[in-house]
Amino acid sequence: MKKFILLATILLIFGFTVSCDQKKREEKDTKKQLVKLMTLDPGHFHAALVQKTMYPQVDSTIYVFAPNGPEVKDFLSKIEQYNTRDENPTNWEVKTYLGEDYLTKMLSDKPGNVMVVAGKNSKKIDYILDAVNAGLNVYADKPLVITPEGYEKLKEAFEVAQNKGLFIYDIMTERFESTTMMQKQLSLSPEIFGELVEGTLEDPAISKESVHHFFKYVSGNPLVRPPWFFDVSEEGEGIVDVTTHLVDLIQWEAFPEQIIDTAQIRMISARRWPTLVSQEEFTAVTGYSVFPDYLEKDVVNDTLQVYCNGEMTYKINDIHAKVSVVWNYRAPEGTGDTHYSIMRGTKSDLIIKQGETEGYRPVLYIRTHSGPEMEGNLIKAMDQEVASLFPGTTLTAMEEGLWKVNIPEQFKVGHEAHFAQVTENYLKYLESGKMPTWEVPNMITKYYTTIEAYKMAKAN
Repeated sequence: MKKFILLATILLIFGFTVSCDQKKREEKDTKKQLVKLMTLDPGHFHAALVQKTMYPQVDSTIYVFAPNGPEVKDFLSKIEQYNTRDENPTNWEVKTYLGEDYLTKMLSDKPGNVMVVAGKNSKKIDYILDAVNAGLNVYADKPLVITPEGYEKLKEAFEVAQNKGLFIYDIMTERFESTTMMQKQLSLSPEIFGELVEGTLEDPAISKESVHHFFKYVSGNPLVRPPWFFDVSEEGEGIVDVTTHLVDLIQWEAFPEQIIDTAQIRMISARRWPTLVSQEEFTAVTGYSVFPDYLEKDVVNDTLQVYCNGEMTYKINDIHAKVSVVWNYRAPEGTGDTHYSIMRGTKSDLIIKQGETEGYRPVLYIRTHSGPEMEGNLIKAMDQEVASLFPGTTLTAMEEGLWKVNIPEQFKVGHEAHFAQVTENYLKYLESGKMPTWEVPNMITKYYTTIEAYKMAKAN
């Protein structure tokens, strides 16, 4: 009997020990699996928007490495705003290191496994290359590169990342805009869209045009831009900055889940032109009473010339495409950034407008090329092909051959919310340990396209 009790006690102790050890291992594994974010030199408000939402896969402690100054203070202020808001407050604990050796400190300490970077585009590719060489994943705001030299470094960074099993990913928020998603979905319907036409130089098969503004509101407050944002040697010209989104969408919509090689791109034309910003306007958006010395090279007759506008026409897989970006100082009251897009098909055109008629909110239209029989095809598509994407979507006949697509309001979450959607997508890649085969080569081709346009526009 005593032997039985002794044996039972030993088994009980052994079972408890194993259970504790297993629990510790599970806790250790769970802790190990958590993504830990390190934000480097946050000079753009997009860095904060990544943290506007909490994610179960991400550790609640974030690490910030930056030079001391107004930009990092603005970032920390936004995080505090998200932590203290009334509705769905976040719970970020921020550990900050401020100093001129911020990059060296991050690379030596490495308290996290993902570097988030959104700031001076001139420095971004060097940050990325240093990060992957140090064994860190990269989650970066666009554009990753703004010069031909930067593009060569980007190819090197992707090679290093591949060899080390790391992920470099740029934040393509516009893939999650509802009208763009619907445009892509309908373009895959042979009954509705047919096939993408080849197009011409004057009438491209697919066009994307974007209008932005220096003065705007973010998270309910007037956006304060750093003065270097107006220096194209730091921010990049418009033809390599915002166009990144538009080139990405052309690849993503016209050739979904296909690898696009740089050899499939042929630049036809490209041009650039400046937006004129007065001293008063500059002060209103930056808080600086005079133009800094490094901007004097761009000042003519007391007016700053910012080469933030650009346009390119090119062929991708023998399809004509056009991209255009324009920056104005401030949008008229009640309006904002706008987007225009058209995909031309053999049976219909899919058009996104965001003008006065649309209340300055993006709306998708379908302009059919054939007769009344298309109505049945459209209704069928709404019921079958689109229902799973955006349930409740309806059609309104505007005039003969023109239909308005009514996407329910709950799917129109807005630009700031798209950052959480992109982040969740990136986290899935990290969790699975793989990305779609087309993502990296298409990122390389995307930046090849913008840099080729930049070189042609500068030469002209």
